[in-house]
Amino acid sequence: MDAYRKLNLITGWLSFAIALTVYFLTLEPTVSLWDCGEFIASSYKLQVGHPPGAPLFMLIGRVFSLFASDTGQVAKMINAVSALASAFTILFLFWTITHLLRKIYIKSDTDLKTENLLIIFGSGFVGAMALTFSDTFWFSAVEGEVYATSSLFTALVFWAILKWENVADEPHANRWLILIAYLIGLSIGVHLLNLLAIPAIVLVYYFRKYEVTGKGVVYAIVISAVILLLIMYGVIPGLIRVATWFENFFTNRVGLHFNTGLVIYVTLLTGAVIFGIYFTQFRKENSLWNTVLVSLMVIMIGYSSYAVIVIRSLASPPMNENRPENVYALLSYLNREQYGDRPLMRGHLYNATIKNVEYKKPVYTLDKENNRYEIAYRKPELVFEGNKVLLPRMYSRESSHKQAYSEFGTIKDIDHPTYADNLEFLFRYQIGHMYLRYFMWNFVGRQNDTQGHGNILEGNWLSGINFIDEARLGNQRNLPERMRNHPSRNTYYFLPLIIGLIGLFFHLDRSVKDFWVIMSLFILTGIAIVIYLNQTPYQPRERDYAYAGSFYAFAVWIGFGVAGIYNLIKSFIPPRVAASLAFLVALFGAPVLMGAQNWDDHDRSGRYTARDFARNYLNSCKEDAILYTVGDNDTFPLWYVQDVEGVRPDVRIVNMMLFNTDWYIEQMKWKNYESEPLPISLPFSKYRDGINNSIYVRENERWATVNYIISWIKSEDPRTKLSLRTGERVDYIPTHKIIIPVDTLKVVENGTVSPRFADRVVNEIRLVLTPNDQIMKGNIAQLDIFANNYWERPIYFTSGGFDGSLGLENYYQLEGLAYRVVPIRSEYNRYIDISPIDTDILYDNLMNKFQWGRMNEPDVLLDYYTIRTFSVIRFRSIYTRLALALLEEGEKEKAIEVLDRCMELAPDHVLPYDRYISGITIPLNQQESIHLDGVIEAYYKCGEMEKANAVLREYYQILVEEANYYNTLKPRLRENVQRELYEAIAQIEDMGVLLQQYGQRDLMLELGIE
Repeated sequence: MDAYRKLNLITGWLSFAIALTVYFLTLEPTVSLWDCGEFIASSYKLQVGHPPGAPLFMLIGRVFSLFASDTGQVAKMINAVSALASAFTILFLFWTITHLLRKIYIKSDTDLKTENLLIIFGSGFVGAMALTFSDTFWFSAVEGEVYATSSLFTALVFWAILKWENVADEPHANRWLILIAYLIGLSIGVHLLNLLAIPAIVLVYYFRKYEVTGKGVVYAIVISAVILLLIMYGVIPGLIRVATWFENFFTNRVGLHFNTGLVIYVTLLTGAVIFGIYFTQFRKENSLWNTVLVSLMVIMIGYSSYAVIVIRSLASPPMNENRPENVYALLSYLNREQYGDRPLMRGHLYNATIKNVEYKKPVYTLDKENNRYEIAYRKPELVFEGNKVLLPRMYSRESSHKQAYSEFGTIKDIDHPTYADNLEFLFRYQIGHMYLRYFMWNFVGRQNDTQGHGNILEGNWLSGINFIDEARLGNQRNLPERMRNHPSRNTYYFLPLIIGLIGLFFHLDRSVKDFWVIMSLFILTGIAIVIYLNQTPYQPRERDYAYAGSFYAFAVWIGFGVAGIYNLIKSFIPPRVAASLAFLVALFGAPVLMGAQNWDDHDRSGRYTARDFARNYLNSCKEDAILYTVGDNDTFPLWYVQDVEGVRPDVRIVNMMLFNTDWYIEQMKWKNYESEPLPISLPFSKYRDGINNSIYVRENERWATVNYIISWIKSEDPRTKLSLRTGERVDYIPTHKIIIPVDTLKVVENGTVSPRFADRVVNEIRLVLTPNDQIMKGNIAQLDIFANNYWERPIYFTSGGFDGSLGLENYYQLEGLAYRVVPIRSEYNRYIDISPIDTDILYDNLMNKFQWGRMNEPDVLLDYYTIRTFSVIRFRSIYTRLALALLEEGEKEKAIEVLDRCMELAPDHVLPYDRYISGITIPLNQQESIHLDGVIEAYYKCGEMEKANAVLREYYQILVEEANYYNTLKPRLRENVQRELYEAIAQIEDMGVLLQQYGQRDLMLELGIE
């Protein structure tokens, strides 16, 4: 057995080394999109990120960041946490598979045959490598997010229960159970996904300790569910909820300083558990209770990482989301209350009639001045008519979601869906589209990395076997080159799935108990998460990362596939040959194939685009600017480069989603780095939680200055209040027409407006809000800033057309990636950007300052979300508009230089051609339209006919190829791509007009355009 242990260790660490090498080679060297920037920034400075937080990950990241040679390497070090955690996950997966197969093949020393060892270690290696190269797991392994570390905890606790299984009859075997409890407690500080391993752990315990019966299995499942629910709802929020009772009593009634009650509670709780452990350790009949209490204690010790959240919140770091500095705020933080509620087991469908609004649950806030917790307001709860249904899936009342419900179902009456329609949405969208599609990505193949919402061209699973794929997705033999050779088009021909199914049935046949243990893990980390999340349509991003545990479980069966294949062929050929052949077939059929297919689109080693996007956003701003952002990808990377790399510490980043909270507005009144406090004059009492969350805008044709509006809101005069039916008097805005005064001399002198445009400056900016409607708390704070800024600090927005832009788009000036608010009126169109530009500023930014993350280097692949970010900023449009503006100013050479730079950075193979190449025409009404020239027309206007023709020829051929492909589809599938077909045809026609307009008769003949 010593030889077995040695081989097990060596082969396991070999799997670890291969995985770690792969992940280090493909690691993103800096920040990624989405939450990564926030996690890295919060780790580096121990700040408070979004609910429910990840304090343990934050601490681990902080330790790794200490090894960075400079701030530019911090992100890489924290990304390495994920790589290392993922490699350790692979190690424990290997040892899990070998443990399970050893129980089947090695009963005694006489079974240590070469073929048996080859099957056991070959299975472990194949399963481990299959997960190593799987799509979802690999993606999470190379960026600074929590999911890789969460997977490690899942793998570790599952491996630990198998180690306990080996020594369960020994005197001190329960130490493994205590270790598992501690790891579960620690994992809470990373992500709650690890808790879903608890039912599998309980089943292992039951199968090892008791004689198996049907009733016993049911009891084990029930007990596991109780343990899971106790930790999820009893320990995690429950301990904190009890702490609020102590805190409220000792603060409000006894009069002690806030958080004193918390200290007393923690002391009493810890003392009680310690006493229980001491009392039960000397009596054998109490050994179970002793284990339970010790387990509870170590869970609490692991969970105590959340103390870091409170401690750091009290230190008021720049990032302090939800400001959980007291137990009430911490409870809200843990419960993710800012994200709202969703029905889980029972609720109403979207068409239910609202009967009433009830205000029940109190929301407490801390009044530090008076050292009291007060009820700020009571949460509104909608009361619906009719009975609740089981598993309400179609509950969202958003109009876009209502449309999606019909797209993913066969609803006959959209206003009156049936319960059958509800279940159809569950199976077709939530299970089919949002889980099984991801499962097939990982073990069958993936069409591309475009986010899919049901379109046959985007984000579907794909096998590579034409007749199967064509039945769902249409003709696959005549695909356009852009689709056929896309790096993220990965096909595995069902081989990993088939090998996994062979392993699954082999496992079921040879070890029923262990099979159901793995199956429970597979279901709970897959389908059960689908039920729990109850996702609405049109998620902002793909959610496959949530199901990594399920893919981990299936990788176990892919490993077992080696044993399954061996079992099928061992009767026909010698055992050693059969074992070697089974290993090679599974090795090349799963991990080798998956690695070869996935490498190019998972290699992020040269990508710096997210970091440079963030830098460019900040460097678009003048000194001491205020920059309003909208979502994740124009906020989190900016936080990273400012907090970690120290880029533009003078710019104040204001996220408009967070600006609707009192804690965030309050933080904007602090000085951060080199940014002075924002000029917000409203007292806290006017925007605290529950006060002016939204404010009514009265219709009134009289104009009022923004200063008058803010004075009106600040006033306590009863005449400035609006009486509600409840008798409550609330603030409101007395007119929907608001004036922001302009000091015309000052805006020119301080550089807000270039002297060249001084004659275009208006005396006032006029805002027209929607009358008889409401604006949010963040909008009130924005108006306050405009009232008190007096054109001192530059104000920028990352985009327009959203609630936070206040209708200021007519006063936007493009100066880079951000729009500056200037007192020059222009026309705004929500579809195309026609805001004025200052050519001096924009030219300097685009040609001298901005970097684009090596986007055009051959070793860099821009994934879908990066490309989508380029689309959001209208990358080519910025360059084209600058070139045309320079041309109007007589700077032809500069204009050509700008266009050349655009095409150098973004040829089609880097950033797929779009309407900003050919030009965009938007109809305003039946008689009028607005046109935005594309790159091709800009080249024509500059007299660069050959360059224009080269781009046009290339794009024309792409469009023709795509249009021809769409027309080969069967009518049923062609309906699914009507928008793409019409778009291609429209652009082809536009190119014909361009060629005719600029006299390019030869090219028209070459392309066959009449």
